[in-house]
Amino acid sequence: MVNGLLIFALIAFVVVYWRWPIIQNRLWQKKYQDYRLDEKQKTLLLRYMPIYQKMTDADREKLERHIVWFLNEKRFIGCDGLILNESMKLIIAADACVLVLNKPWPLYQNVKEILLYPSAYYAPQTSRDSAGLVSYHNTVRQGESWPGGTLVLSWHDVLEGNRLPSDGHNLVFHEFAHQLDQETGKTTGTPLLAKQTDYQQWGRVFSRAYNQLKTHVAYNMPHVIHSYGATNEAEFFAVITETFLEKPSELRHYDPEIYSLLVGYYQFDPIKWH
Repeated sequence: MVNGLLIFALIAFVVVYWRWPIIQNRLWQKKYQDYRLDEKQKTLLLRYMPIYQKMTDADREKLERHIVWFLNEKRFIGCDGLILNESMKLIIAADACVLVLNKPWPLYQNVKEILLYPSAYYAPQTSRDSAGLVSYHNTVRQGESWPGGTLVLSWHDVLEGNRLPSDGHNLVFHEFAHQLDQETGKTTGTPLLAKQTDYQQWGRVFSRAYNQLKTHVAYNMPHVIHSYGATNEAEFFAVITETFLEKPSELRHYDPEIYSLLVGYYQFDPIKWH
């Protein structure tokens, strides 16, 4: 009798373990089926989020459902005396969810919390020179993305990213792109792709575009992607994500191959919104 119960319990555990993502998604669908953004929240997004204004009704509806999920599943913490309000959370959640518009829940599986500062902040940094001497100093930062699932953002720069929607700079897009990159367990500029066969094409196109940007920056040649993207592959992915969303027509004209690669990864074409 006891052995039979143990075997049954073991089988049940294995079934639940392997089907947990499906079960969890159904639980979320049921939990949030009656949740909607209210008119005040929608009006706020229309005022402060240009991409939301330009989206199709169908895409806007998908984004709103993602926002509801995000606001209830992620933790926000105010830092350096900042008192958080629901509007701040809403704008950050909306920007973050654009990147995963056509992806299923859970969104940003690694993300646990978002730390929000009033403006740029000081962060400790360690550096080592060519002789091996280690030095410690503070640097001014606007945001960070930690592999452990914490994001740090400057509220001033979050607002600036939405106020200037066509300059290719958006702090939330940038830092959450890093989180997508980190889903592989590494920060290499190559996010988790749908199929194993996709990695070869990604590596070829991505490396060519990255090296091209480095060349254009080094020789002061015209380029659409911000020069900070030439820092390394991880920053290139984050910066080109900003460019993809805020300057899609210019990026497609500058480099149609990398643009097509990003459309395939993000599963939407932002030119339709512009």
